[in-house]
Amino acid sequence: MAAESVLHHPHVQALYSDHHGWLQGWLRKKLGNAFDAADLAQDTFVRILAAPDDMPEKQGDWQLREPRAYLTVVARRLLANLYRRRSLEQAYLDALSTVPEPHAPSPEQQSIILETLQEIDAMLDGLAAPVRQAFLMAQLEGLGYAEIASRLSVSERTVKRYMADAMARCILLVA
Repeated sequence: MAAESVLHHPHVQALYSDHHGWLQGWLRKKLGNAFDAADLAQDTFVRILAAPDDMPEKQGDWQLREPRAYLTVVARRLLANLYRRRSLEQAYLDALSTVPEPHAPSPEQQSIILETLQEIDAMLDGLAAPVRQAFLMAQLEGLGYAEIASRLSVSERTVKRYMADAMARCILLVA
């Protein structure tokens, strides 16, 4: 983000200068790693800056009553995303270690696969639990709507709605 863009958000700039050091220290204690803490602290402020201009933190006379609590909420979400990404990456690497060397994907293919897995994970995370379950049953287990309805104890019409929601989310992410 350009420096002039930051200057248009004086409250965010003040939030950064007043609390960045504290946030980075808090994250360092959580992570036990200064480099990841620095990245996540920076990502926290980037997330705030990337918020739409009509968000309260970008309005003229806006002031946070509890700025550290606000920063902690944003940082915790980013921290959870980091742990989820690392867990997914480790699961992929564990599965990859069982593939014989001649059949293993190239490093470039591995990177693409991992990025795709992370996008799928983000898509699934954005779905309500029953919608996610129905979608995974259909895609991974190859179940039909009637079987999914039976397993989830819902109507087949509800399963159709779940699948429509899941597919709409997929289309939005691809677009």
